[in-house]
Amino acid sequence: MKCRERNETTAQGAGSSPEIRLGEPMRKVLKQTCMLLLLVICSAADENARRAYVRDISTIEGIRENSVLGYGIVVGLRGTGDKQQTIFTTQTLANVLQKMGVQIPAGTIKVNNVAAVFVTSTLPAFASPGTRLDVAISSAGDAKSLEGGMLLLTPLYGADGKVYASAQGAVVLGGYSAGGAGNTKVVNHPNVGRIPAGGMVERDSSVDLRSMPSISIMLSEPNFSTAQAVENAINELLGKHVAQAEDSRRIIIDRAAAKTEGLPALLAKLENLEVEVRRRARVVINERTGTVVLGKDVRLGAVSILHGNLSIEVSTQFAVSQPNPLSTGKTVVTPEQNIKAEEAPAHRIELSEGASVEQLVSGLQRIGATARDVIAILQAIRAAGALEADLEVI
Repeated sequence: MKCRERNETTAQGAGSSPEIRLGEPMRKVLKQTCMLLLLVICSAADENARRAYVRDISTIEGIRENSVLGYGIVVGLRGTGDKQQTIFTTQTLANVLQKMGVQIPAGTIKVNNVAAVFVTSTLPAFASPGTRLDVAISSAGDAKSLEGGMLLLTPLYGADGKVYASAQGAVVLGGYSAGGAGNTKVVNHPNVGRIPAGGMVERDSSVDLRSMPSISIMLSEPNFSTAQAVENAINELLGKHVAQAEDSRRIIIDRAAAKTEGLPALLAKLENLEVEVRRRARVVINERTGTVVLGKDVRLGAVSILHGNLSIEVSTQFAVSQPNPLSTGKTVVTPEQNIKAEEAPAHRIELSEGASVEQLVSGLQRIGATARDVIAILQAIRAAGALEADLEVI
């Protein structure tokens, strides 16, 4: 936007247009006014845009975590382990003892101090052998508590069936169970615990960066505008056209064309890039808990909302018909139904075009709408085509 420093006026009855020169203070005021107006226009155009780092909105394809799972037993419990009817616990203990050279029939083992558990953990990216892991322990039987237990050496398997880690150590709980004989107190979940640094990586599962001919940046949320912004930022940083947005989620970088000193150095530069992000307006509804989350950039069309409550109560009362003494009649129970219907007057809310979330919430609070009412109203607004956002029900 460019401001003209000369203002021409036409005098009535004059054939020429006299020139009016502005003083230096007035010219500075006009210039500042024009710049302020330009900033306001740009802010209004980009009100839904924000700046974010590439590392916060994307991941690198192939560089990921991996889940591992194992089955083992926890020993050393104080009579809170699995009961005798839990067959797989006794079988597991018998197998462990057999490996130690002790031959005991599984049916003769009392396992009150032993519990069968599942062990889970997550292998971080570039985890090398010897790396320590935190593991989670969950009871698989009917044990009351894992308090004071010790997990025996347990192999942890990946999705391909190979052993990638092992776990062993004392179980730490975030709760407890006390009492007995029908008078017990349970805090949190005593059947689930953790072993900090109780796992150790046994097999290397990291990705060889040197064998990657290209790099694929995967956006957390698919968006063509964000993908194009990331592509432009990478090409501008490297000074050449090496990045190409394949779709709304994937941006591929030609490593050979980039000609950098190393892939870790290139990724360090890319993850610190700051780009403009435009997210889709979204409304998330959880009907089970009555939770409604609305983004600030959600806009509503011109709509009028009428909301009222209709309550119908049907009650049944049973009356006993008693015959007279020494008569031949029988006692009969007769039901009497009462129907009561109440309808509250409808409340009205009017929203203009482009109304914000704050205006909608304020209007719903004025009429005393509950969270369930808000969910029904939002779904009706969406069906009417007046909700300019994605409605997601979880």
